[in-house]
Amino acid sequence: MFLFSKPSTMPSPDEALPGRYEPILPVPGPHAVLGTPIAPPYPTGLQIAEFALGCFWGEEKTFWEQPGVYTTAVGYQGGITPNPTYEEVCSGKTGQAESVRVVFDPAKISYDELLRIFWESHDPTQGMRQGNDLGTQYRSVIFARNEVQRAAAEASRTAFQERLREAGYGTITTEIVGPPAPEFYFAEDYHQQYLKKIPHGYCPNHSTGVTLPEGFAATPLQYIE
Repeated sequence: MFLFSKPSTMPSPDEALPGRYEPILPVPGPHAVLGTPIAPPYPTGLQIAEFALGCFWGEEKTFWEQPGVYTTAVGYQGGITPNPTYEEVCSGKTGQAESVRVVFDPAKISYDELLRIFWESHDPTQGMRQGNDLGTQYRSVIFARNEVQRAAAEASRTAFQERLREAGYGTITTEIVGPPAPEFYFAEDYHQQYLKKIPHGYCPNHSTGVTLPEGFAATPLQYIE
């Protein structure tokens, strides 16, 4: 979203901005496309996955278009500063990554399938960037909410690394964080479903073109939130 250099190292707690106690989006509205609530509580039986994979505008759309996804939201996650603003995140002084929350029905779409979409939708070898989007907010992260999610994420990372090497790419820099997953702070309202509100908005494609094997499954286990 911003094509200039930003800090490429995480701030220390002493360097991080203080943030605030109150959320910057106190009452998140309904999903602009799906019409469902973007904030909890969610219906019984649904599960949550959270990913950072570059600019959250386009990546949120990728997920909301999937059958079995109940709702999506964008936010900030994995850093130090609580309830940051977008401008604060862009400063590189919060440690927060641009994150997408995906609330899904596991009877209709599996966590493994969401992992496949995650890996195939960006370049996980770029460190603190995606293409021209530079800075810690664009790093690649899987936020695991339980041990089964973490095991599935690790297995999928191993499988995708092999495919990337075959295609001539380097080492995956994706972090797997949790459980527990760090707090998800909802981004400002104008960021939610941005590409519905701004249909021709900024939406680069950073996919490597590498895919996981057909029918890939990281784990046969179901899990409970």
